[in-house]
Amino acid sequence: MIILNQEQIKSIYTINEAIKDVQETLLAKVQNKVQSPHRTVLDFPEKSATSLYMPSAESNVAAVKVVTIFPDNPSKGMPTTQGIIVLTSTENGEHLSVMNASYLTRLRTGAMTALATDKLAKKDSKCLTVVGTGAMAFEQTIGVLAIRNIETIILFNRTKEKAITFAENLKQFGVEAIIEIADNVNDAVSRADIICCSTKSTSPVFNGEYLKKGTHVNGVGSYLPHMHEIDRTTILQASKIVVDDIHGAKDEAGELIEADQSGVWSFDNIYGELESLVSGELVGRENDEEITFFKSVGASYYDLAVAKGVYNKALKEGKGLSIEV
Repeated sequence: MIILNQEQIKSIYTINEAIKDVQETLLAKVQNKVQSPHRTVLDFPEKSATSLYMPSAESNVAAVKVVTIFPDNPSKGMPTTQGIIVLTSTENGEHLSVMNASYLTRLRTGAMTALATDKLAKKDSKCLTVVGTGAMAFEQTIGVLAIRNIETIILFNRTKEKAITFAENLKQFGVEAIIEIADNVNDAVSRADIICCSTKSTSPVFNGEYLKKGTHVNGVGSYLPHMHEIDRTTILQASKIVVDDIHGAKDEAGELIEADQSGVWSFDNIYGELESLVSGELVGRENDEEITFFKSVGASYYDLAVAKGVYNKALKEGKGLSIEV
């Protein structure tokens, strides 16, 4: 078995590789070659904590992602969220690898955003607005940069200092686009061709009335029913709403659940899932006027895609700690 920590994964696995691997897994899923049972959730009310178990499998490999969420951990000097992925051979049952899941979760979400943006955003998009500059936002940004020639990146965060640090990290990563820090989120939104939102907000983070024609919006931050990152105006304006996984969206996409339950919109209006866009079963953007929206809450087969990719790369390059268990 190979053990891989976050730094080892970062040293060998890139956003471009993640995009390729996620795309291949989505194509396999369209061909009914992927199993993805519903996740198991264990609650620990006395600690307001949760443990999530998310299995999936392809033809020759299976994975289980285990994520724990303990909100009181920061007071103990520990992270709120901790995760691992266990990779297993379906040829002989051998457990192949245990790897850190934190970076991979961010990277596979960035790859999903890249694939959706490639199909739904205008080809000549030049301006990217990033709303929320927390940990998840970095991979969202580099995912978009991997598939569009972005000239200007506008950052907005309620704590301006975090946006400034985020800009510095982008520059250190080698991003050459002009980077601006916005004081007003709606001004930033009004200039954007592409918007990436990755916040844990329980109320909409911008006013959809400020969206210009032809804008594509990615929403990956709100992943629980009480979270509402995107407003009704955006949902109702969107000519195409694509989700990463329809079952997950109906259970977890707070803004879509609220719009459906209020009667102003229906899940029947979902254009389709990301796999159908990637496979070509559904067409993407059809003109420069339509507003499009990609909503992601995550699903286990996306984790399987990148875990398999990392394992194969680690074998090729001799990375990780090999142990007997």
